[in-house]
Amino acid sequence: MRARRQDKKSDGDKRGHDGAAGRTARSENAELAGRRPADLTPRPARVSDSGLPLVVVNPTSAGGATGRAWPRLASELRAHFGAFGVAFTERAGHAREIAEREARAGRKFLIACGGDGTVSEMANGILAAGADAELGLLPSGTGGDFRRTLRTPRRDADAAVALRTGRTVKIDAGRVEFSNPEGGRESRFFVNVASCGMGGEVIRRVKQGGSDWLPAALPHALGGRAAFAAAAVRASLAFERPTVAVSLDDGEEHRLAITNFCVANARYFGGGMKIAPTAKLTDGRFDVIAVGDLNTPAILANSYKLYLGTHLGMREVGHARASRVSARAAGAEKILLEVDGELVGRLPADFEILPRVLRVRVPA
Repeated sequence: MRARRQDKKSDGDKRGHDGAAGRTARSENAELAGRRPADLTPRPARVSDSGLPLVVVNPTSAGGATGRAWPRLASELRAHFGAFGVAFTERAGHAREIAEREARAGRKFLIACGGDGTVSEMANGILAAGADAELGLLPSGTGGDFRRTLRTPRRDADAAVALRTGRTVKIDAGRVEFSNPEGGRESRFFVNVASCGMGGEVIRRVKQGGSDWLPAALPHALGGRAAFAAAAVRASLAFERPTVAVSLDDGEEHRLAITNFCVANARYFGGGMKIAPTAKLTDGRFDVIAVGDLNTPAILANSYKLYLGTHLGMREVGHARASRVSARAAGAEKILLEVDGELVGRLPADFEILPRVLRVRVPA
């Protein structure tokens, strides 16, 4: 990898919920779709034993816009997909709990209604259950990066049609073991991209909201790409580039001065940046991208290349493929780790590809 080496040797803000509780409908979506938003009063979530597809809704995604839009989303889904059950999440991690419980109980089709964090939680639940449940997407979140790789339509009606008429594919997933905020070791699955370096700082700022010059509600109002772009500009001004020690497929360890280091299963992250333009979900390998020690003017001048996916030709960018990746801080820095758009902890981290372990519904 060509990111600049240094020879001198030296050594989660998880998706929050705003307190809105969820509940589960016991009837088909026809009843739900006709209710006013005020009727969706928070109640303890209960999942019925119905064999219908289950939509798991994160009402706080996209700054709460998903919860407000749910009656309209439910109507579109009923009209273009058919009958379904629904459960609202109550807290961070709840989508994973619901997905794991339902997959173990034999539910065959689980649909994530939210952003990348909701998708990742549900994928984790299905994989933890070891069941043959299928994952579908009804996109409604800030980033929407995984749906871009799947080419799931953004328009609600089109996404509902894709859920009804789409085909099933078995895709790869990643498993990462890392240091959690308490300093212990933890592991989780991921389907999209994991990164360390400036990516973790960007995620922290997106989750934090606005700044003195950017109101907290504005990024969500402008869309996911605006939220991430604004956070990236702010992060680039203050970010101190660390040095990481990296090993691919248990090979020799190399020290790299980085702006960002990505282990990609899918193609997009950061609200639409095409960080791994050649990544495939079914090839049994990660695309590993190292963006070298770029200064702030160089980051800003070349940011458009990240969205177009043309950055791999830059001298400062390294690209490789591997099924196993290890990364640790080469110095005393605490380097943040984000996984599928969620801050989970910090380095050291070990990544492993799991070939074709998750069933996903994709457009026909």
